[in-house]
Amino acid sequence: MVPTAGLSFRPVHFGAALAAPAVGLWFEVHAENYMVAGGPRLAMLEALRREKPLSLHGVGLSLAGADDPDAEHLAALRALCRRFEPFLVSEHLAWSRSGGVAFPDLLPFPRSTEALHRVARNIDIAQHALGRQILIENPSLYLALDGHAWSETDFLAELVRRTGCRLLVDVNNVFVSARNLGFAPEAYLDALPVEAIGEIHLAGHKPDPVHGAALLIDSHDAPVAEAVWDLYARLLGRMAPLPAPTLIERDGDIPSFDVLMAERNRAASLMRHPGKVPAHA
Repeated sequence: MVPTAGLSFRPVHFGAALAAPAVGLWFEVHAENYMVAGGPRLAMLEALRREKPLSLHGVGLSLAGADDPDAEHLAALRALCRRFEPFLVSEHLAWSRSGGVAFPDLLPFPRSTEALHRVARNIDIAQHALGRQILIENPSLYLALDGHAWSETDFLAELVRRTGCRLLVDVNNVFVSARNLGFAPEAYLDALPVEAIGEIHLAGHKPDPVHGAALLIDSHDAPVAEAVWDLYARLLGRMAPLPAPTLIERDGDIPSFDVLMAERNRAASLMRHPGKVPAHA
């Protein structure tokens, strides 16, 4: 089965996920949630993998950090890859470790040429250890940093050129960052090397409880916004006729499986008819 549109897997939906008949449906999990020796989590994932394609989405490699990726973390990720044979493995353009200390967030950095060398080196280390290509996800940004020598799209394109990695384009991240930093999300999407895009994420966001709509938070606890659907259709138009596998990402305020499948089916419909925006659901 060729993966088309998928969902973040949540154990509460296990039975429905196994039984879902949708053609092209796949599931993504956060790799760190399954770095365990055994137990029900792995048994559940093994049952799901027998029925549907899986992808692994990591949050802990700290590819933009000054240190090499943690060897134990990489070994655990490699073991998961060997066990579940995901069709995609992805990570973030961010850092979350320093001097042996792990931070509970994906942190930004100035896109300097020095940072480009560092991130490329860490991607090379990760891909060599895993024995496979990984995808790099664009971040959500909340403040403007000084010291950028590269635009984000050029930085990502250069990482692809230097390392052979591909891109995971989170359209919601583009929208959130554009609103927070004041750039045009359409121009960002148009500048991406479309041939390097291997996966797309769609998610929801919310206004900050203090600053309101002046600061959007990539919360993953709301439906995909209509403006994000429109940007997604624009990106698919550039990719036609070969759209990338697309994920509906939901991490909080989890609705019923049917509600998530409705969003997933909307993405699948857009993938079949790129450039055509269906009536808003």
